[in-house]
This record gives sequence, C-alpha cells and structure tokens, in this order.
Amino acid sequence: MANQQSATGLAKFGDLKNRLLFLLGALLVFRIGAHIPVPGVDPVALAKLYEGAGGGILGMLNMFSGGSLERFSVFAIGIMPYISASIIMQMAGEIVPSLKALKKEGEAGRRVLTKYTRYGTVVLALLQSVGAAAFVFQSGVVVSSKVEFYLSTVICLVTGTMFLMWLGEQMTERGIGNGISLLITAGIVASVPTGIGELFAMGSSRPFVVLSVIVGALLLIYAVVYIESAQRKIPVHYAKRQVGNRVMQAQNSHMPFKLNMAGVIPPIFASSIILFPTTLVSWFGSTNQDGWLQKLAVYLQHGSLVYLLLFAAAVIFFCYFYTALVFSPREMAENLKKSGAFVPGIRPGTQTSQYLERVVLRLTFWGALYITVVCLIPEIVGRSVQLTLLSLGGTSLLILVVVTMDFRTQIASYMMSHQYGHLMKKSAMKSISRR
Repeated sequence: MANQQSATGLAKFGDLKNRLLFLLGALLVFRIGAHIPVPGVDPVALAKLYEGAGGGILGMLNMFSGGSLERFSVFAIGIMPYISASIIMQMAGEIVPSLKALKKEGEAGRRVLTKYTRYGTVVLALLQSVGAAAFVFQSGVVVSSKVEFYLSTVICLVTGTMFLMWLGEQMTERGIGNGISLLITAGIVASVPTGIGELFAMGSSRPFVVLSVIVGALLLIYAVVYIESAQRKIPVHYAKRQVGNRVMQAQNSHMPFKLNMAGVIPPIFASSIILFPTTLVSWFGSTNQDGWLQKLAVYLQHGSLVYLLLFAAAVIFFCYFYTALVFSPREMAENLKKSGAFVPGIRPGTQTSQYLERVVLRLTFWGALYITVVCLIPEIVGRSVQLTLLSLGGTSLLILVVVTMDFRTQIASYMMSHQYGHLMKKSAMKSISRR
C-alpha cells in the first residue's frame, strides 16, 4: 500500500515536472528566437540607430518583445498584434449581434471567435511589419534591395508573431498559467539586467538617487503584493434545506472579491492599444519631418503628457470593461438564489444583483486608481531623474509582480486539485474494498 501511494505521489509531481519543463523549453525557444535577426540589416548601424532613439516608443516595444526590436529579430513586433486583435474581438463581441450570439454557443462559438482573432492578428501584424520595414529602410541600415528587404521582413515578422501566438497557446494548454502573460513577463525579465546595470553605473555619480530608487521599488513591490492580496468579503448565509434524503444545516460563508478584479490585463491592453497607433504614426511620420504625422508623433511619444493621459484613461476603461466581461452580478445572484443562499439584509434576486453590482463598481474604481498610480509613478519619476529603467518600469513592474503571484497560485491550485483527486480515488477504493 505504501509503495502504491508513493508511486501515485511520484506520478502527480512527475506531471507537474513535465509541465514546468515544457514551460521552460518554450521560454528558451522564445529567447532563442529573439536573437535571430531579420536578413538584410546591418547590425552595427541598427544598434547605433536604436541607441539614439531607444528611450521612447521603441524602448517600450523593445521591453515587451524582450530585446527583439533592438536586434530587429523575427520576434521584433512581438505578441502585441495578437493582444490588440483580442481586444478588438472582445469589444466587438459586446456590440456586434452576430458575435454576441457566438459567445452564447459554448465551445463551438469560442472556436469561431478564436479563428476570427487569429485572422485579425495576421492583419495587424501585416500593418505593423510594413511600418517597421519602412522605418528601418528609411533609416539607412539596410544592405539589401528594397523589394527583397520588404518581402523578407514582412514574411519574417508576421511569421514570428503567429509563432508566438501558437507558442503562447501551447504554454497555456501544456504548461502552467497563461502563456501570453508569461511570454510578456519573460520579455520584461530579459531587459531587467540592462536596467540594473544602468542603475549601478549611476551609483558613483548620484548615490542618493540610486538608493532612493531601490527603496522606492521595494516599497512599490510591497504595495502591489499587499493590494493584490486584498479582498472584500461579502457574507453569505445558506438556509436549512433538504437535498434528497439529506437535510443540509444552515451555514455561514462569504464571497471574496479582489480589489483588483481585472488583474494585469488593463495595463497590457492599454499599452497595446496605445502603442499600435503611436508606433505607426512614429514610423510613417519620420518620412515627413514637417508634416502633421510628425507633429502627432511628438505629442504621442512615450512619456509625454498626452501619452500619460491617454494611458491612464485606457487603463481605467479596460479595468471596467474587463471586469464587466468576467463578472455578471445577475448570474451570480441567480446562482445564490438557486442554492438557497442570500446576503444578510438583501432580498434574493434583483436586489442582490444590484447590491453586488454596486460593490463591484466601487472595487473597480479603487482598483483602476491603484493600477493607474502604480503604472504612472515610476514613469514620471524616471523622466525626472533621466533613468530608462524607471521610465519604462511602471507597467513592467506591475506585470512582473502580478504574473508571478498568479503563477505561484496556479502551481498551488494544480497541486491541490491533484491531491484532492488522489484522496477521492483512495476513498472510493476503500469503500469498494469494504463491500
């Protein structure tokens, strides 16, 4: 019996080990692809070009792509086209009646929506790859002919984005956690050593600034962990009821609601939805130094007042939008009513739905405010002290901390579910042996 239990435990942890190994292998493939350059580009001239313009939009895109844009690799435009297509499909699913009907068809409808999202990813990747090719070609760092360079670049960049989309889906299915979020996190982690080196290089000239940055970063990480763990617990009472031949006694429980119910999705969506048009404007605006596109690119450049205001508005909007997508007060109120549960002092049904909606709206307001502050404070401080690590670090820090916490929770939940399944199987075997 002991040997059988040991074998079961090894099998359980063996499955988790295989998932983690697959995850590490997928991340290794992602990092290898980030170092495979697109053909026809002079790497030395490209490095000088990025060095002169890497602190704005290019720096933000380079951070999310894990340094791929700096090397102009096959993953240069990263996974952002897929995220943008997902946003568009989710918003269209709430507006277009035919797409809204597909959402109600279960797994079959989800597959159709996924297919549309992939088509949209190809279109957006084509637009961004053409813009990237135009920007690089006009910068004078290309060593091949124009037609050859455009054709090879568009094919490589679109294929790289579609491969990352497929890799993220495989990581979600065969690994642990959300694959797309982990790819973005891996790209951010890859840029951390460069930022730390820049920080320590500043230590000799401005030690007080470096010490303040380190202390501030630790306090901000503590605040993110604390707020992400915060919950609003709504008491729920279960009335005494009879289920078959069993009488269920009255019970008291609670429903936990996180302060940040949208997680890390709003800053990712906001970054994607803002970076896409601003990047195209920046790339195509560079061809005409006196045109309106160039002036618009200046107003929308990363770190400007207009960019920060648009980013804050987008974060707040996506906090409410994504929370509305994943949470339905009416459905939760109906489920409570069917199970014989009620919130003390609130009548079941419509009043419970309205009460839950008010609670969620208040939580979403404070959650949106918290995410906006966490994302903007490092960027504002980074601009004042001229430190790239901070000016690009608000969104990245939130993503790093939240995805890491979610990854840890996913592992604990996976282990607990397997342990519970093992206990249920063991209990069933004992009941059979007694018979």
